[in-house]
Amino acid sequence: MPNLTTHLRSRIGKVCVAITGVTAAEMLEKAASAVKETPFVEFRLDYLEKPAAALGKLKTFLAENTAVTAIATCRRAENGGKFEGTVAAELDILMKAAAPADDQIPFQMVDLELESAEALKPADVAKLRASGVGLIVSHHNFKETRDLDGIYARIEPFAPNFVKIVPTAKTLTDNVTLMRFIERISDSAAIVGICMGDAGIISRVLGLRAGSAFTFAAASVGEETGPGQIAARTLVETYRIEEVDAATRVYGVAGNPVNKSLSPIMMNTAFRRETVNAVYLALQTAKMDDLVSLIGQIPIQGASITMPHKQAILPHLEHMDALSQKIGACNTVSRVEGRLYGFNTDVAGILSPLQKRIDVKGAKVLVLGAGGSARAAVFGLRDKGADVFLLNRTPETAAKLAKQAGAKCIKREALAKSSFDVILNATPVGMAGNKSPQILGPDELKARIVFDIVYNPIDTPLIRMARQQGLTVITGVEMFVQQGARQFEIWTGKPAPEEEMLRVVVHSLKQQAEIAAASHPAEATVKKSKVKQAS
Repeated sequence: MPNLTTHLRSRIGKVCVAITGVTAAEMLEKAASAVKETPFVEFRLDYLEKPAAALGKLKTFLAENTAVTAIATCRRAENGGKFEGTVAAELDILMKAAAPADDQIPFQMVDLELESAEALKPADVAKLRASGVGLIVSHHNFKETRDLDGIYARIEPFAPNFVKIVPTAKTLTDNVTLMRFIERISDSAAIVGICMGDAGIISRVLGLRAGSAFTFAAASVGEETGPGQIAARTLVETYRIEEVDAATRVYGVAGNPVNKSLSPIMMNTAFRRETVNAVYLALQTAKMDDLVSLIGQIPIQGASITMPHKQAILPHLEHMDALSQKIGACNTVSRVEGRLYGFNTDVAGILSPLQKRIDVKGAKVLVLGAGGSARAAVFGLRDKGADVFLLNRTPETAAKLAKQAGAKCIKREALAKSSFDVILNATPVGMAGNKSPQILGPDELKARIVFDIVYNPIDTPLIRMARQQGLTVITGVEMFVQQGARQFEIWTGKPAPEEEMLRVVVHSLKQQAEIAAASHPAEATVKKSKVKQAS
């Protein structure tokens, strides 16, 4: 067994691409594309209508692509898969996948779920082990991360070539629990460990350096076989998983939600461009204690702080710059010798695009919102001499901010008789996934410039409304890139590659718009034209 395990480990890469499809032809088309870049794949036979009938074609593909290493998986529905057959039927399919045939190469590995292994007779599992292919015994917990040692103790008696344990991260620190477990076990067993869920991205990227034999990825966006799974190209190109090592510095964007944030692709692109050995992750959490604990344990060297944590982070900072202190909100954290230092780059992100277009001093500006981003806008604008008015759905919050910053509150009914140089949206209204109704109507957009700090999508409903009225617009992409560039400089001491950061963000937003358009063909022409205008 150890010799087979060593041989398999010498064949495989760090990333295994999960291949799905309802027919063998569909699977083979996806596999042919995937193996050009990543010759280590998992065929999810449980996705097929007739798994056994497809094996011949899949084995022929392996015979024609001898550099490919393939796992056969036929996970039963009760264990999170799609196969509706019995345990005996699952075993039969895996045995056939492992069996050689004329001019066909068998699968090099088979994946048997722990619950199936326990339901089978020991002789049946021994027969699978004796087939000459590598055996993976896996366990998936779709609810939580718990009792990892207990699960390992259940798997170990089956003497698999690879132990695969996949819990679900409910907190960021669940990733730490899993990775410390991997570190302990990896010297005595070939282990694969991943946390599922939006909070589990940490383990998907950093698990390898903790000792995980490999990790799994989706063939493409939208083809994920587990919650939180990342597309192979994203894992390799954006997160540079092949290059992550013990010296790689870890950064991230912390908030809730951040699973759609483009900060990771922007920052990782900047790190790659400037040859910085660092990786930047999405850190989704609703709990500040969870984030602070993670920062200390990984450790995280720096974090972009977004909604709803920009004010909640303040008590955890050893020191903060004058802007953060004055504003009462921090969007950038740097960890130095174990201590957390706070900065605010939102102000620069907001002022820079405006100052390219108008003289801010004396300008009349309406700010929508009173949260962390709004505070940065109001204090930054007031500091430059702008006359600022606040409109917020909770008037008490706006009144408090106005008093602190020397701004004024305005009532909704007064807008009809008012005009401004700038209307600035500092709320999440219009963000992808946000269903809140628009704050202003077309008749209330009485301004020279409309600035929406929401960057995804580029064309928010507010931006579209302003364009229809012929107003000058500033999209959130400008603010997003500017604040990110300042963060990069704080963390690395290097000038930020702003043009490259802008290019990759716009490109990603175009891709998202095209995917959305493909899902809703009737809207395709409109969405594509809007994005082209914005770029």
